[in-house]
Amino acid sequence: MGSKSDMPVMEKAAKELTDRGIRNEIRVMSAHRDPDMVAEYAKNARMRGLRVIIAGAGLAAALPGVVAAHTDLPVIGVPLTSSMTVAGGLDALLSIVQMPPGVPVATVGVDNPKNAAALAARILSL
Repeated sequence: MGSKSDMPVMEKAAKELTDRGIRNEIRVMSAHRDPDMVAEYAKNARMRGLRVIIAGAGLAAALPGVVAAHTDLPVIGVPLTSSMTVAGGLDALLSIVQMPPGVPVATVGVDNPKNAAALAARILSL
């Protein structure tokens, strides 16, 4: 997720994955404040055993797209609301949905990390 303030919402994805017996990790890293860390994380994700990445972000919501630009793993974006969000998270939703060709990011509903976890579980079952 892009900020520690996103933790209460994004922990729901971790709980859903854990309840399904799927190991997971939670990291906070900002595509805007620490782009090198995000790129390094994404580039090394497969080597560390990750198979799907769920990236939650609000406002400009660049995190899912930046992660997808640096990995060939499936990336699921979770648009998040914040105290500064526009139109109930529409800004984040549009930022995640409007990826350029070649940078695919699956997207779930605003503030809905539980669906992101369910989608990740389905991807992992293939």
